[in-house]
Amino acid sequence: MNRTIKKVAVLGSGIMGSRIACHFANIGVEVLLLDIVPKEPNDAEKAKGLTTEHPAVRNRIVNDAFQNTLKANPASLYSASFANRIKLGNFDDNLADIKQYDWVIEVIVENLAIKQSLYEKVDQLRKAGTLVTSNTSGIPIHLMAEGRSDDFRKHFCGTHFFNPPRYLRLLEIIPTPETDSAVIDFLMHYGDRFLGKTTVLCKDTPAFIANRIGVYSMMKTMQVVEEMGLTVEEVDKLTSTVVGRPKSGTFRLSDVVGLDTTINVSNNLYAGLVNDESKDTFVLPAMIRKLQENKWLGDKTGQGFYKKIKGEGGKSEILALDLKTFEYRPSEKVKFETLEKTKNIAVLKDRFAVLLAGKDKAAEFYRKTFLDGFRYASNRIPEISDELYRIDAAICAGFGWQMGIFETWDAIGVEKGIELMQAEGMKPAEWVNDMLASGAKTFYKKESGRRLYYDIPTKSYKVIPGTESFIILENLSDNIVWKNAESSVYDLGDGVLGLEFHSKMNTFGAGVIEGVHKAISLAEKDFRGLVIGNESNEAFSAGANLAMLFMYAIEQEFDEVNLMIAQFQQTMMRVRYSGIPVVVAPHTLALGGGCEISLHADRLVAHAETYMGLVEVGVGLIPAGGGTKEMALRCSDLYKNGDPELNTLQNAFMNIATAKVSTSAQEAFEMNYLRRGDRIILNRSSVIAEAKQEVLDLANAGYTQPKQRTDVKVQGKTGIALFKAGVQGMLMGRYISEHDAKIADKLAYVICGGDLSYPQLVSEQYLLDLEREAFLSLSGEKKTLERIQSLLNGGKPLRN
Repeated sequence: MNRTIKKVAVLGSGIMGSRIACHFANIGVEVLLLDIVPKEPNDAEKAKGLTTEHPAVRNRIVNDAFQNTLKANPASLYSASFANRIKLGNFDDNLADIKQYDWVIEVIVENLAIKQSLYEKVDQLRKAGTLVTSNTSGIPIHLMAEGRSDDFRKHFCGTHFFNPPRYLRLLEIIPTPETDSAVIDFLMHYGDRFLGKTTVLCKDTPAFIANRIGVYSMMKTMQVVEEMGLTVEEVDKLTSTVVGRPKSGTFRLSDVVGLDTTINVSNNLYAGLVNDESKDTFVLPAMIRKLQENKWLGDKTGQGFYKKIKGEGGKSEILALDLKTFEYRPSEKVKFETLEKTKNIAVLKDRFAVLLAGKDKAAEFYRKTFLDGFRYASNRIPEISDELYRIDAAICAGFGWQMGIFETWDAIGVEKGIELMQAEGMKPAEWVNDMLASGAKTFYKKESGRRLYYDIPTKSYKVIPGTESFIILENLSDNIVWKNAESSVYDLGDGVLGLEFHSKMNTFGAGVIEGVHKAISLAEKDFRGLVIGNESNEAFSAGANLAMLFMYAIEQEFDEVNLMIAQFQQTMMRVRYSGIPVVVAPHTLALGGGCEISLHADRLVAHAETYMGLVEVGVGLIPAGGGTKEMALRCSDLYKNGDPELNTLQNAFMNIATAKVSTSAQEAFEMNYLRRGDRIILNRSSVIAEAKQEVLDLANAGYTQPKQRTDVKVQGKTGIALFKAGVQGMLMGRYISEHDAKIADKLAYVICGGDLSYPQLVSEQYLLDLEREAFLSLSGEKKTLERIQSLLNGGKPLRN
């Protein structure tokens, strides 16, 4: 069956239901969001004389829930305008409409009887072949379909999204024994391709895969904390970015998610597990029971493991919970000798051997938790999964870990891990010993640019299903054709090169600049085109390396500053005017120079979660790597379409002057940072492969080297006067500082093409020269240097 999804009905408008509805709206699907009818009007409705027959009353629950979702931060929609794709209603009046929909997703209360009652109605109303799935995480999937029609059961399974659905990549697919295999295949593909998810096929076991492993890890951590007497701050330091986990750490993350969620899942697991040798780990530890009694459930109750208060002068202060006294105290900085040893180990996988080999409390904590995690995960095969890679995929995509459990074990060494486990009185599942006995020494290995996993039943290595079309740079270490300390050039195959940055936050320093020129030169000589992209979890590129600029500026070496800017501009222009197609694949943060190199690409293939902006004003400068020039050029092109000239230019000016960053790739389109022909990709793992295909498409279409533009229409004095008037108004209203006003005036001068008497056409090089002059003058300003220094020292923008 050639199945397409044009319309999705979401039943239940709570936090998950509304957010799932939003994510389907993000990809262009028409959504029907329904919830129950209130039993009676509330006081406000009664005051207006409304009854339960009034539409405003009948849809109050769904309306309120949806509005709360629209107000929530981070946003669930790529663009606020996408809310128009979602129609609201209620079960009594609108459930019959589901006969027009291709997929019905149930997201109501975790009560089997209530779910079954709703499914009985859905079964009568849906058309044959309609998909019906549940987002439940606490009820066995097969129980919900009992008593339903054959067609219903054939098209029914679990689709467990993680919250928030837009940002967390995991989608667990949980079939029943009666689910049609074609339905399973379709959902696995659809989740990957269209929803941008890591789709993981799960067995119908308690909490499926991610929550089973993730909550176990959390509960084991708390158990070890009580044994060792560690503090909240110590644990969050130990379980954050140093081991590739979310920077919040265990306890802060618990506060954000809500401790009640952890409690519910843990209690359900303890009650539902039968053959789990570590079932007692899910018994709530004393600290959790105490927090539950106090109703200190995290951010939703105003306090949990942490509490935010207003200190002296109204300044916010974070207090940490003392786990011994259960009183709050000021947060303390944490330092461990073992962590100090890993400070200069940039590659995550290289840290683990050091972390587990230490002699302090940190290393002891890691041995007790990591080694037990290895043991527990190995024992869950084949209970929760027949393949080890599914466990790693689920925990990484659902809990934001950079490396899965078996990946981490590989980093330590499988045999070394067993040796350490034995020293702690643990042992892995027998299949691990069988694997080693067969001659296989790792859970994963790389072969011909592909990542393979150890398949337990066949005792052989297989390609991870669904990854055949991905290009993962980490797997192409044998394909590096050139590299320096900050960049690498890969042969991606089919005559396409790939350039990867690997400086800190992928900032543009001398090594990255050299890499760009080298990659283009190599491509122009022997290849068909170039992809610029990377797989960083932090940033595509956070912009220029400010440390070097600051050093030159503070020493008043302005000739060096001028040369640095000129080289950066030449690099960006070479990206635009090379002899081969250059496709840039931005993701996460693409700021400053990261935005500018994107603006100069022949084509962009951006991940949906791309946060792009020209943010230089935050450090007292203007974009001078062609960013200001490029926005003037793009506005000029829009004038040809009949767009109002000054209004169009003002939008570009304000985006730069306020350092606005897009909240999605879609918003970057609306800000004119992406243009017609550029593409947005939902699945992060597909971006480089799609960018490579874009290079080939451009090359096959007969790509020819473009010429620099000399027809950029600028507004001159007319535009400058308009912008200066606005800047002065902001200054007089004390919305901006005098230095902000100075920066904005410089920006207005450049983007308007200088002090020209009337609107006229100028060249790109003319605008680049204006950019460089303005940047150079601002780099000599004391207040600009103070802003740069503040960012370098603490990472916080200074408003002076």
